[in-house]
Amino acid sequence: MSFSNSVKHVFTNYATFRGRASRSEFWWFQLFVFIVGLILVVIDSATGLTVGASSEEYLIGDTVIPVVSSGVGVLSTIFSLAILIPSLAVGVRRLHDSDKSGWLLLLGYVLICACGIGLILLIVLYLLKSTPGDNKYGPPAPVSA
Repeated sequence: MSFSNSVKHVFTNYATFRGRASRSEFWWFQLFVFIVGLILVVIDSATGLTVGASSEEYLIGDTVIPVVSSGVGVLSTIFSLAILIPSLAVGVRRLHDSDKSGWLLLLGYVLICACGIGLILLIVLYLLKSTPGDNKYGPPAPVSA
């Protein structure tokens, strides 16, 4: 599946948590999210479109430590919220493609919050080979859309 077909297929199946997504569909979409997110962070920083910027100083002993927070970018935050559901949906479909339950995605996120090990778990699960032929989640993911 090509880059543009993958992105189009994920957004066409915006909130579809049933079925399967191939590795190429999942990883091309992740590349799209990374590139667009990076561009929006640069635009936010260059234009100053941030919320919550602050500057504080902490006194530790006799030393003054300045702490500067650049805030949260407005455009990148809007983009993150817009792709939240499609990202979860394609993640669940990717797990289904390797015949795993989509609930493992929740476990991964809980483990990310608890100790960080969930990221490794999710990457390993996302890299698993597809189940050949039909599995309990349906027929194989389309090669092209």
